[in-house]
Parts: sequence; structure tokens; C-alpha cells
Amino acid sequence: MSSKLEISLGHYSTKGVKNRNEDRHGARLTGDRLLRTKGIAAVIADGVSASERGEEAAAACVNGFLSDYFSTPDSWSVQKSVEQVLNALNAWLYTQGQGLRDAHRGLISTLSALVIKSTTVHLFHIGDSRIYRLRQTTLEPLTTDHKTWLAGDRSCLSRAMGADLRLEIDYRRQTLEANDVFVFTTDGVHEYVKDHDIRRILREEAVNLDKAAELICRAALANGSQDNVTCQILRVDALPAQQAEEIFQQLTELPFPPPLQPGMVLEGYRVVRELHASKQTQLYLAEDLLSGIQVVLKTPSVTYEDDPAYLEQFILEEWVGRRLDHPNVMRVLIPAKPRRYLYCVAEYIEGRTLRQWLRDNPRADLEITRQIIEQIAKGLRAFHRLEMAHRDLKPENILFTTNGTVKIIDFGSTRVAGIAEIAAPFARANLVGTRNYIAPEHLLEQPGDQRSDIYALGIIAYEMLTGHLPFGEMPEQWLRRQHPPAITAYIPATTHTVSLPRWVDGALRKAVHPDPLHRYQEVSEFVYDLRHPKSGLTAEHRLPLLERNPVFFWKLVAVCLVLCNAVLIYLLRR
Repeated sequence: MSSKLEISLGHYSTKGVKNRNEDRHGARLTGDRLLRTKGIAAVIADGVSASERGEEAAAACVNGFLSDYFSTPDSWSVQKSVEQVLNALNAWLYTQGQGLRDAHRGLISTLSALVIKSTTVHLFHIGDSRIYRLRQTTLEPLTTDHKTWLAGDRSCLSRAMGADLRLEIDYRRQTLEANDVFVFTTDGVHEYVKDHDIRRILREEAVNLDKAAELICRAALANGSQDNVTCQILRVDALPAQQAEEIFQQLTELPFPPPLQPGMVLEGYRVVRELHASKQTQLYLAEDLLSGIQVVLKTPSVTYEDDPAYLEQFILEEWVGRRLDHPNVMRVLIPAKPRRYLYCVAEYIEGRTLRQWLRDNPRADLEITRQIIEQIAKGLRAFHRLEMAHRDLKPENILFTTNGTVKIIDFGSTRVAGIAEIAAPFARANLVGTRNYIAPEHLLEQPGDQRSDIYALGIIAYEMLTGHLPFGEMPEQWLRRQHPPAITAYIPATTHTVSLPRWVDGALRKAVHPDPLHRYQEVSEFVYDLRHPKSGLTAEHRLPLLERNPVFFWKLVAVCLVLCNAVLIYLLRR
């Protein structure tokens, strides 16, 4: 069985009875690196005939989509990559042609596209071109026409590229199967050819997809189509189906380095001393003999040398670091020489951790807390812009340099949306993070996202301002999965720090809400609310009494129970 994605393509397009062909179609196959991170893409577009620039619009949609999608960051998910590209294309088309305000001169087109990445197909659709899927003997339309029917049998597009500044995109994803066939058609085809005829032609011309596409188009013309006719066919010949052994072999191309001791030299780095050791990694202070600068060497623990999930995450940590370039994020360095061992190199940051700072400042000033949180937030935004989530933010993973700059370190738990979409023959761990800072969704073995980082940042801000944790100490059993996590009442920060403004406590409460849907969706919103009063954040009367004042709530329950018992005893004695 092949370990790579393999497809076959066929296509046919003609102007039909019209003077010019305003349909466009295309596909892009890539090399091994992009095939893994971006997949393959195919698209069809139909320029609106009422516009004199429909041909230009369709060409811009196809060419722009196929070039720009593959230029988006590797870390982005398919959905984010395509939606960013299509929104940019739509804005350009609209500003060039003024959309429906001048439909005759507008650059307006339909667009239907798919991206196949790993074992999943992602579909994007605007307008009335179509994508069908033939699986075994069943032909199914995967898109819905965006049409508004007028009087009689007349209709017009209700959505199109370039018609409006606001673009609404239909998106769906499905799991692929080998031999799935995807058929792209413009309305000049599917309005004149029945589904059973498309299915019959595909069955009869299963080998020659170009011939099949041509026969489908000619059938439309024979049935009276007065429009351009275009058909593109994509067949999935093989899916990536790497076995665990094959993946493991790729991950272990570089052997683990030998145990390191002060004075030893590893590929141009002289070990000075061990900085930290855990059951998963070792950190060493080392000197780069070529440049003379001090660096940090991170080596994997031999305990995990046969664990492919651990090895993938260790390698991914360097992959993440090389794509981040921000003053509030630790820099990962590229070794000057080709490596013979598995390790990564990072800048050495001389300073102290936020945990050490908290010991010296058990209850920080509000303004100092804001300044530190704002620096951490800037570093997190560097992750989030690339659709990455750090997932292990805690005081131990935040360093202060000697000049006061805050840096986020340790990318070992980072989730990269674009990598997470790639199927693996082994289970990737979702239970990541550290007790007291891990978001509740991780305890439920959900992958989490940037809102998980916002939760941890809220915990850190609360701890800086109060010296306590907003929910108290997390039971160790939760991390060990011995008991399911239970929702614990939030303890208002004003309970510990009376002088803290209530609206600041409201911002903290929202940041650490157990449900990610009720948290801040962007870290910048949290940072803003820490500095700017918002009336909605102080409306404690809208919250349940159990959340506003849990001690008073349970005292009230106890008093009510005593009164109820007294009444029952009185009634029984009568």
C-alpha cells in the first residue's frame, strides 16, 4: 500500500455556443513537503455572464486560490488558510468591480474548491458551480447551489465572489476513502445532464478521466445547454497509509545523544553544566565553539526512545520555534553543522522565572501585573497568529531577562492546527499542561486552542494579584484521570485583595471560565479589559449566589435546612 497521497485528474472545458469561455478550472499537485503540510487543491469557477468582466473574475479566482493557498503558513489549518485567501480575493474582486452596485462591470464569479490533506477532504463553496462525489455506485452532490428563484424559471445568484464585501463560505470536511471520485461542474453542465448519466459515463470511462469529462460536457451541449461547459474530475488512487513502524523509522533517523557531562563537546557545543532534568528532557548550558555565545541544548530522555508520539512532539518543538520570531518568545537556533544526533538548540536567557518572581512578590501591584501580563500576551499572540496554542503556560515557563523582558519558553506541548490535521498511526496526547494551570477542556481530553492559553494566563494574573488560585488547588487525581473533573466555584479575587477593582475581578473571572465558549476569544480582549472598566464585568448580581459568594450560599443552605427540620419536628409532635 502506498504511503503517499496519489490522485488522477481529468478535465474538459469549451465555450459551447457562446462567443467566449468564462469558465476556469485548475488543480495543483505539490512536492513531498507541501503534500504533507498543505495537500493538493482543485477548483472550478464560473464568471457571471451578466458582467463583462466575468472571464477575468473566474481566472482571478482560480489562479489566486491555487497560488495563495500554498503560500499560507504551514501551521495554519486548511480551513483558516482557504478562508483567509478567499476573503482577500473577494475583497480585491469587489473593490475592482464594485460588486453588485455595478453588476455589468463587476468582477463576479462562482467558486467551488477542495483541498485534500492527509486522509481528509475539505470543501469550500460560493455560488452555483458544483462538486459531486462518486463513492462506489453512489453519486452525491457535496455543495448546495446559492440561488434565488425569481418569477417563472428565472433565478439569480444569492452568493458569489466579488458580489459583496462580506463573504459567506460554505465549508465542510469529510473522511476520504480510496477510489473516491470528485466531479466539478459549472451550471452549463449539471443543469442539462442527469446524475445517472454522469454516473454512467464515469463508470464507462473509469480509466480515461479526460475522456469522461469531455463526454459529460458534450452530453450537456447535446441536451441544449446554451452556456459554457466545464467538467473537472479528480480520483483518489491511494491514501497516505503509513504504518507505525514506518513513522517510527522516520522519527528515529537521528539517534539520541549520549549522556552529557560538563566539558563534553557535542557537534560544536561544549557543555558547561546541566540546567534542568525531568523524566522527559534534559537541559544543558553550553557554549557554541564557533561563535562563543552561550546556548541551551535540549536532549530527549532515553526513556521515550521507542515512543513515536513523544518523538514527534520533541521534533515538533523545534519546528514551532523556528517559525516564531518575537521578542517575548524564546528563540530556537539552527545548528551551524548538520546534526548526527537528536537535540535542539535555543537561546540562553539569563534571568529568573516568574515563579521565582512570585516568591519575592506574593501579591503584586496591579500596574506591574498589567505590564507583565501584556508582555506574555504579546508572546502568545505570536503563537495564535500562526494557529498554534502553547498549552503549557505557567510561571515556570515564563522567564524574565536581566533587562526585564518577559519570554515564553518550552514549546513541548504546543498544538499546531495544520499538523494536527495530519493523520498519524499512533495516538497524540491531548492531556497536556500542568496542575492548576491546565484548562478544563484538556482534562476532558479535548485538544484545546488559544482559549486554553487565555485560561492559563488568567490563572497567572489572578495568582500575581492575590497570591492564591481562583479555584483553589486542583486535586492530583484529576490529572491522573482517577476521577472526572468537577466544576469548582470561582473565588472572587476581591476576597483576597479587597482594594482590587470589581471590574478587574470580572475580567479575571471571564478569562478563567470553565467553559471556553464563555471565555475571552482573543487574548487582546483580556489585556484590554484589565486596563479599561467595563460595566458588564461588574454585574455580579447577574451571577448565581453560589458563584458570587459560595461561603454565604452554603451557610444560607444550612440555616434553611435547620429551619425545615424544626418545622417537621413541630408538625410531627402535634
